[in-house]
Amino acid sequence: MRRFTLRTGIRWKIALAIAAVGTLITVALSLVVHSAARTSMLESARETQLDRVQFISRNAEAGRKPPMGAKLNDPDLPGELREKARSGRRGTYIQENPRGLPEVWAAVPLGNGQVLSLHTQFRESANMVRDLDRALVVGSLAVVIAGSALGVLIGEQISRRLRKAAAAAQRVAHGDPDVRVRDAVGGVVRDETDDLARAVDAMADALQQRLEAERRVTADIAHELRTPVTGLLTAAELLPPGRPTELVRDRAQALRVLVEDVLEVARLDSASERAELQDVALGEFVSRRVTSLMPEASVRVVADEIVSTDPRRLERILGNLLANAARYGRAPVQVDVEGRVVRVRDHGPGFPEALLREGPSRFRTGSTDRAGVGHGLGLTIAEGQARVLGARLTFRNVAAPGGVDREGAAAGAVAVLWLPEHAPTATGSFPVIQVPQG
Repeated sequence: MRRFTLRTGIRWKIALAIAAVGTLITVALSLVVHSAARTSMLESARETQLDRVQFISRNAEAGRKPPMGAKLNDPDLPGELREKARSGRRGTYIQENPRGLPEVWAAVPLGNGQVLSLHTQFRESANMVRDLDRALVVGSLAVVIAGSALGVLIGEQISRRLRKAAAAAQRVAHGDPDVRVRDAVGGVVRDETDDLARAVDAMADALQQRLEAERRVTADIAHELRTPVTGLLTAAELLPPGRPTELVRDRAQALRVLVEDVLEVARLDSASERAELQDVALGEFVSRRVTSLMPEASVRVVADEIVSTDPRRLERILGNLLANAARYGRAPVQVDVEGRVVRVRDHGPGFPEALLREGPSRFRTGSTDRAGVGHGLGLTIAEGQARVLGARLTFRNVAAPGGVDREGAAAGAVAVLWLPEHAPTATGSFPVIQVPQG
């Protein structure tokens, strides 16, 4: 079962985290402020109401009629407050009406045994609390929005540096040894991004040194083997005719080819190879080379085009692709030229899955039998020569009608060479094309 993953940018994660934290803080502070303000206003209303009813009680005891709002022995007086007043104590009581407005009661006992009460709705307090709540909501939204914007800005800076680091790491992975992730990241303040960049640079340097050491060892071994292999071939020519002599000559020749291929791979790995460019008609060139390399192969030129390339390296690529088709595939072998694209197809069992997934690998052939012929350098060399030309070499299999053939394998392997529109310069880079404005 495929696991579902949601991809999002780090800036949005930081903004979301800041917004969530800001929301929690503002909500908590708003609740505290709202509760404290409401309690303070109601306490102030209680004291005001109690002062009023005491002032009215003094006038009532002097024989004056209570003003409007004050009543003697009000039947609507809350029971708790009535009992408190009858016991000779003054008090207040808060009552919420259906509209949410606080109603403040105050009651005091009179000397004649009656209870004087005052009942008032404090609309001002409710309005003040409502205005305070509105201000708190607006302020909270402003804080959350401002915090989110700040989070986006901070996250964008971090994300931009990480994207630069990723792009530089990709260039290192593609074989550019001069790229340094720390230089690409830039910045004045040192943070975890710089630590990551330095770690990647250190890893790339160590890997580059190891690969360079392995390449030098391989090249040195191949160079050292050249002389004895040449002597072995010369000595084999002096042997008397016979089957043993033919076997020795064949094995010595195969060893010589292997040594030359290993040297070529070492040169390609060093990234020092440069193409010697010439303008050639691709269709005519491929037709002539295929005819000389594999006369039984068919060539079809769909569209010819003049390309700037290295004929020697292009012939090497074609030769290796045709040799691979002859060794591991089945006839017929077809070569198609369409503009800057060259396709070489056979009708064999197809490329192995490992090659389609990972690309050509040296000393790994498509044969599951370890006694099979070949040493697995042909496609590796073809891919390396294509890289020198600035071209791209891809591999795929062609399914037979109905999916597979009778043996359960693909119905053919196709190697496609994509030559570039702009050839590499003498330094191995590509020219910068100026696009006209307007």
